[in-house]
Amino acid sequence: MKVAALQYTAKDSRSETRAIAQALIEKAARGGAELICLPECANFLAKDKDSLFAKAEDEAHSPFLAMARHYAQKHNVTLSLGSLMMRHNETDNRLANRHYIIAPNGTITARYDKIHMFDAAVNDGQNYQESQSFRPGTKAVMTDISGFKTGLSICYDIRFARLYHHYAKEQASLILTPAAFTATTGAAHWHILQRSRAIETGAFIIAAAQTGTHDDGRKTYGHALIISPWGEVLADAGAEGDMACATLDKALVEQARTSLTAWRNQDNHFD
Repeated sequence: MKVAALQYTAKDSRSETRAIAQALIEKAARGGAELICLPECANFLAKDKDSLFAKAEDEAHSPFLAMARHYAQKHNVTLSLGSLMMRHNETDNRLANRHYIIAPNGTITARYDKIHMFDAAVNDGQNYQESQSFRPGTKAVMTDISGFKTGLSICYDIRFARLYHHYAKEQASLILTPAAFTATTGAAHWHILQRSRAIETGAFIIAAAQTGTHDDGRKTYGHALIISPWGEVLADAGAEGDMACATLDKALVEQARTSLTAWRNQDNHFD
């Protein structure tokens, strides 16, 4: 399966960001990608909290979802919408940071809400408090993509290995890790964490990424990655590229898991 991990700089404007994403989806599809993965905050990256809440979309009327469903059908591709800033239809006024999988027929086949909230100060002049704006998800989600059992995650989840061990035990051969990693933490940890999760699970990792300077002043790291089950970097978009592309061979999953069985031997001794 040929895959593309997209990389761009989301704007505070939903329409501008949607146009950027649409153009890259078209480009990846023309290049033969069967699975096209978008980063976290795929529909916009707000300049402040007021803008975030004003521009969050609801599933029934989301322009970004409508665009994605149309282009999945147009090009007969699967889309991973790394995460969209979405409203809940419930009493909790916090939003959902939600990963969607769109099938080639345009239907939504999976939804995953980010479990681990990025509440951190990483010495970059920003104070990140996701839990104030987003309600965390409560469950791991798997789906099938062209015969690859696929586990879903988002950004900060990558630091919590147990989620990925769960996916490995459930025989996931592919794990999606879309992100808007800060430039500071990305330079220190991005490649190490992505490769570690691949090695530990014996699964392919696809990490679509935000990059550059955003309207709120934050800087994201880029380097959209595709990692083999052996931890090899198959493709890296760098800081300025618009996508990373590679072809996934499922035989490499069996090869890695036969060679090393740590993925099978995780336990709960430390609970």
